[in-house]
Amino acid sequence: MTVLSDGDRVHLVDRKGRQYALTLKAGDTFQLSGETVAHGDLIGKPDGTLVTLSRGRRMLALRPTLSEYVLKMPRGAQVLYPKDLGVILQWADVYPGARVFEAGTGSGALTMALLRAVGDRGHVISYESREDFARTAMKNIERYLGPVHNLSLRQRNAYEGIEETDLDRVVLDLPEPWQVVPHAATALRSGGVYLSYVPTIPQVMQTVEALQRAQVFVMIQTFETLLRTWNIEGRSVRPDLRMVAHSGFLTVARKVQPGLAPSVGPEEAEPEAGEAARQAERL
Repeated sequence: MTVLSDGDRVHLVDRKGRQYALTLKAGDTFQLSGETVAHGDLIGKPDGTLVTLSRGRRMLALRPTLSEYVLKMPRGAQVLYPKDLGVILQWADVYPGARVFEAGTGSGALTMALLRAVGDRGHVISYESREDFARTAMKNIERYLGPVHNLSLRQRNAYEGIEETDLDRVVLDLPEPWQVVPHAATALRSGGVYLSYVPTIPQVMQTVEALQRAQVFVMIQTFETLLRTWNIEGRSVRPDLRMVAHSGFLTVARKVQPGLAPSVGPEEAEPEAGEAARQAERL
């Protein structure tokens, strides 16, 4: 049986599903709307236990999942939504034992997802140019995962270069990922995966153009992920009135040996099937 321990990050969940985060510390007291519960009343209790506050309010005490944790943890920079974190891991094909380069670290949400995916045999190298962001990220990471031995967090600007080579994956959450593309072309191993996340289409366009110019990237794709939850209560079944729609675009590519990638720019791209047929009819 897993029990709650001193130092654990815990979420208290009310009847409406609202979550309140706290870090257990013997002798401390949690307060909510005039009601209290001693941390000592939670320490030693099973994960998923029901607790009663001082005025009778009952709440569930749970260790948060990573998705729940990243939405409640302290932030230096805006975090990626859980819906995007899961898709990034799948489309970047982050696997146990992989050497993954990440920039920027931000608040550490993506870093934690990568660390869990690569496992003890893998390694994550993360560049963050801002010292305050790096400090916040490290606190968030260690609060949830404990001491980590498969992370190298460096205060460096990825726009200026990537020091490491023979990387399996490059994952970027930066405003101008196209500045990193030439460095990624050198740092990635052949067959490695490039993935970047940006919020707007103009950023996507510049990124894709940079990938094409590098002439070592193929299978370039861009997409977004939408999340719509459903409300199910008896025979009342309907989509929720609110949904997490656009949050960002993901661009994915594979690196191949030099000379194998087609050097085709947007203005030179082959016509679509319908246009090709119309051109053939004119001949």
